[in-house]
Amino acid sequence: MKDVILDTVLDTLKLIPFLFVTYLVMEFIEQKASEKLEEKIRRSGRLGPVLGGILGIVPQCGFSASAASLYSGRLISAGTLIAVFLSTSDEMLPIFISERVKIPVMVEILAIKAVSAMIIGLGVDVLLGILHKEKKDLAIHSICEKDNCHCEEGSIFKSALLHSARIVAFIFVISFALNTVIHFVGEDNLGRLFLNVPVLSCAVSALVGLIPNCAASVVITELYLSGVISAGAMIAGLLTGCGIGILVLFRTNRGNLKENVSIAAAMYFFGVVIGGIIELMGITIG
Repeated sequence: MKDVILDTVLDTLKLIPFLFVTYLVMEFIEQKASEKLEEKIRRSGRLGPVLGGILGIVPQCGFSASAASLYSGRLISAGTLIAVFLSTSDEMLPIFISERVKIPVMVEILAIKAVSAMIIGLGVDVLLGILHKEKKDLAIHSICEKDNCHCEEGSIFKSALLHSARIVAFIFVISFALNTVIHFVGEDNLGRLFLNVPVLSCAVSALVGLIPNCAASVVITELYLSGVISAGAMIAGLLTGCGIGILVLFRTNRGNLKENVSIAAAMYFFGVVIGGIIELMGITIG
């Protein structure tokens, strides 16, 4: 249990800078931005999925947590959020580097994730634009109202710190519970899921990837390097593996459960589809 506690603490501490900076920017926009600035944010969001797909490949789940908070404040679109989530690499890249995987192989995998994320994100925004033509207003204040923090009464630094502290506390509790479960179940037992249903490996891998914990990307990456799962199954799991970003989404976007579930379902669907295409076409990586 010492390892479980240590891993939980370290994983949580790594998120603090990302969350604080994110909320600091959000608070600044909420308190200082004019209508012109809000309009610029809306317009710049059209290519948000492209930027999200690029930022997501950074080996850190902090971007997915930040994106979830920004989406809850309606500063980024659903397509941008999904692009970040699908592109997020979490612990994959550090493991590849430690295992001395060839650079072209790493670049190829990251490219597949990033390009897929961009295309899907742009497609989601276009589809939502057709179905819902009205623009959503910025809703940063709604997060404040739900947390009852009276942010407008204090400095933006104090408000950002307060929001970050509440999210960090929430993540710590959930991550500790998940780490405990994984500790007792065992990563080896988790890996056997792929062996028991080889035909549905992409579906299982994508499901494991949705586990809001760094262990998911670790298991999927190591199973691929060990030759237990194929490239398609690996891509399926890594596309859905956005770390704790999905947890932050459900926490900050409270009151929109159907919306949150739809985003998670879309991630799973696209992960399975893209992984399945790679599987059916017999594509190998490296």
